[in-house]
Amino acid sequence: MEAMILITGATGTIGSELVRQLAARGEKTRALTRDPAKAQTPTGVEVARGDYLDPGSLEAAMTGVTAAFLLGAPGPDSGHDQALVAAATAAGVPRLVKLSAIGTGNPDVGPSGEWHVPGEAAVRDSGTEWTILRPSSFASNTLSWTAAIGQGDPVPNMTGDGLSGVIDPRDVSEVAARILTDGGHGGRTYTLTGPEPISVHDQAAALASALGRPVTTRDLTPEETREHLLTVWGFNEAQAAGVLAGTAFVRGGGNAVVTDDVREVLGRRPRTYGEWVEDHRREFGAE
Repeated sequence: MEAMILITGATGTIGSELVRQLAARGEKTRALTRDPAKAQTPTGVEVARGDYLDPGSLEAAMTGVTAAFLLGAPGPDSGHDQALVAAATAAGVPRLVKLSAIGTGNPDVGPSGEWHVPGEAAVRDSGTEWTILRPSSFASNTLSWTAAIGQGDPVPNMTGDGLSGVIDPRDVSEVAARILTDGGHGGRTYTLTGPEPISVHDQAAALASALGRPVTTRDLTPEETREHLLTVWGFNEAQAAGVLAGTAFVRGGGNAVVTDDVREVLGRRPRTYGEWVEDHRREFGAE
């Protein structure tokens, strides 16, 4: 069978970069989206319509696929991963890579620690060559600060002095691309982090250094954090509750985790947050 890689969540942060990387490597790639007319993909990438609520569309998209990247919507279990796994197994897809999240299955994380548990179980029970990726906090999350920085306002800090192994999303996509194309990682669960644990204050300092102007922070109370998640991030109540518990976990030091898993897969160290900032200075208003 000729290799064909299916990317679900193909228009999101990880999926779009993964599609770009695979296309650059000359891999035959199919991007799954609910609205193909709006998809912007590199030349040569096949775009397929698929909806988690339409099993037939998922099975059609999985036809002829040799490896699939599975990305369900964040939040309380929606059954999206299970639908994707069912379609993949029905189509005989031999290799699955699921995007999960750091801390999955840890009760101390709170509700968000359970969000990916059913999806991970479905992948493990699929009978395929499966790999699970559990990335830490994305460096790109700080793009939500652009308006505040542009106005000279403090950026919101939901996690106090808590540390996280913040990771460049490009590294997550590169790890996924390597596993999807090369294999050899079946039955593995990788926790993907940056090279050092850093706080929101550390991130603000890196931005200030790159932009050449002060970037201050404002610590949010739990109620202010909840309101921020609902109004700025557009989360629903269940999503906000899960993230709110997760921020408390980080604030208490639970997410100060750094692993060598990126190096194990890619043979190099992961990018630092500072390196990510340098590559995204213009998005924060730098000339």
